[in-house]
Amino acid sequence: MRAHPSSIIDPAAEIADDVEIGPFCVIDAKVTLGAGTVVGSHVVISGRTTIGSNNRFFPFCVIGGAPQDKKYAGEETELVIGDGNTVREACTISVGTAGGGGVTSIGSDNWIMASVHIAHDCIVGNHTILANNATLAGHVTLGDFVILGGMSAVHQFCSLGAHSMAAGGAIVLRDVPPYVICSGNPAEPHGINSEGLKRRGLDAATINLLRRAYKTLYRDGLTVAEAVMSLTVLADENPPSAPSINALKEFVQNSQRGIIR
Repeated sequence: MRAHPSSIIDPAAEIADDVEIGPFCVIDAKVTLGAGTVVGSHVVISGRTTIGSNNRFFPFCVIGGAPQDKKYAGEETELVIGDGNTVREACTISVGTAGGGGVTSIGSDNWIMASVHIAHDCIVGNHTILANNATLAGHVTLGDFVILGGMSAVHQFCSLGAHSMAAGGAIVLRDVPPYVICSGNPAEPHGINSEGLKRRGLDAATINLLRRAYKTLYRDGLTVAEAVMSLTVLADENPPSAPSINALKEFVQNSQRGIIR
């Protein structure tokens, strides 16, 4: 470990040999830092926080802090962060709460820009992008490859499916199905994230079928139950694209807050 002498590092913390810690940091006793991780100046990492390899934290982040939840009474909860994440300046990520399962979870290869807040009990997947000042309330779930624009906010207990996207300033009050782009206050759907799907290698036939699935869900005047039945038929008729269509269908079926409409 290479640490600036001005930093305060509890000797009980588990820190890989090649971790770099800049000046004026505080690393608490129950923190684990994986190989190749770089911690910039003035970063505080506290709580029972486990951080994987090759992560980078820029100055003034507060990682593993107590939840901003009045019900939290100091119980032993945790934050788990995967590998290869970039967390820019002044981000805050809280540990979980007993009532929310006890764990806040961040996956790998995420790009988290300045002043993002990820609250207690959130589950963030892999390869997400959270632009400046994006805010997740407690118990939010983000699927893989989700993009949140700057100044966007997600209401507690909402889920955003894989490859979905919320534009800058969006206020997300209900679940956003996979592949769907949304914007506004409250956020409303505006088609599928076809450009993002192309960049991630999805074939043209599947993207066209997802456009058709979006039309079924949002443009054909069907109830959610009727749309789910139609999506089942669409998947059955197109086996190569069925996994993508079924991911959309199952998300809609399992939505707890209801989907944006």
